[in-house]
Amino acid sequence: MSVEAPIPPAEVDLATVDLSDRDWWVRPPAERHAALDRLRAERPFAFFAEPEIPGIPAGPGYHAVTRYADLEAISSQPAVFCSGKGAVSMQDVPAELHEFYGSLISMDDPRHAKIRRIVSKTFTPRMLERTLDSVRTIVDDVLARARATAEAGDGAIDVVADIAAPIPLRVICDMMGVPEADRPGVLANSNIVLSGGDPELIENDDPLTAFLTAGMEMAALMERLAGERLADPRDDLTTALVRSEVDGERLSHQEIASFFILLLVAGNETTRNAISQGLLTLAEWPQERARWAADPSLDRTGVEEVVRWVSPVTWMRRTATQDGEVGGHRFTAGEKFLLFYNAANRDPEVFADPQRFDVGRDPNPHVGFGSKGPHFCLGAHLARRELQVTFRAIFEQLPDLEVTGPPHRLASSFVNGLKRLPARLGGDR
Repeated sequence: MSVEAPIPPAEVDLATVDLSDRDWWVRPPAERHAALDRLRAERPFAFFAEPEIPGIPAGPGYHAVTRYADLEAISSQPAVFCSGKGAVSMQDVPAELHEFYGSLISMDDPRHAKIRRIVSKTFTPRMLERTLDSVRTIVDDVLARARATAEAGDGAIDVVADIAAPIPLRVICDMMGVPEADRPGVLANSNIVLSGGDPELIENDDPLTAFLTAGMEMAALMERLAGERLADPRDDLTTALVRSEVDGERLSHQEIASFFILLLVAGNETTRNAISQGLLTLAEWPQERARWAADPSLDRTGVEEVVRWVSPVTWMRRTATQDGEVGGHRFTAGEKFLLFYNAANRDPEVFADPQRFDVGRDPNPHVGFGSKGPHFCLGAHLARRELQVTFRAIFEQLPDLEVTGPPHRLASSFVNGLKRLPARLGGDR
């Protein structure tokens, strides 16, 4: 596959750019990044109307933050730019709803700090090391199954269904102790929660109902498991979560369910899309794939570049709690800001030749796991190691992996996802 040619920002008509339109996000990446480049240069706090969603009142709109420095400034001032009004939705939704689906992401201090301390106590070195050992076993098994699927047919596989989706799903479910029988439902419901309203993944064209139903089903699963672990403790993350406490406070079953949904967002869907989009990118930059595959010392920088390039989570929202100024922009209390990580990750003020994919890029201060402040990704270390193990195993076990067609992109502004990516195995090994 050839590298998609960059589009000069000057050729972009900003009148056609609507960051709230999910269909805009299935346009070719080169076109999207050219638009973000022009917004960053000319309208770094461009204003957009919120999309209309049945059942939710129309909101006042938001400012799109596309410069790295502005995104960092907003992220590092949580008292001025809060998350508690909703971090994962453009629209204002009831507080209990956005906290349930956003968990830590949609909380402010002091509650955010306390819940994070409780959760952090469960991510012990022993648990992380055991999880990393299981990652290697899971990756080897998934890749062997992908090979078997190819050999049983004409060599065709789907990178998403056969490689990228099962690896992080199994890692998270193993960590939480989710029974095998419940895992297909977890995958289906997580797809709905992260669908962005993509009609292919939503029945009856009713995204709000589908979203709520999927969340409630996952919550019911985790509330059931939490109750079981209190009666019968096991060596898994669910047991650790129900038993851990800070200052005499433990997580409620609903808070554990909410955290489980967050894990599926941060630890499942984002890793899944880093794998699938990373393999697509390596197919588009074959010289970088060959370079990385031949040199295991590039595993660290290669993964960081994949996360920068892909930016699996496109944005998070912050809301001003007071009047002020940031980056030359005057704002008033209540104004919304969407932090576009994909735009910040291509800012030429920070990244030399940002439109080049370079597996040896170092340093690489990307914001693919969030920026400065209290909301930096809690599982970043695990995600990095998981991705390193996965890409190295693919280079060694599936060197004949060849992308054979264009990706089927998720129609979502929030997650930079692929629904399908056709490929084949069976060439030179």
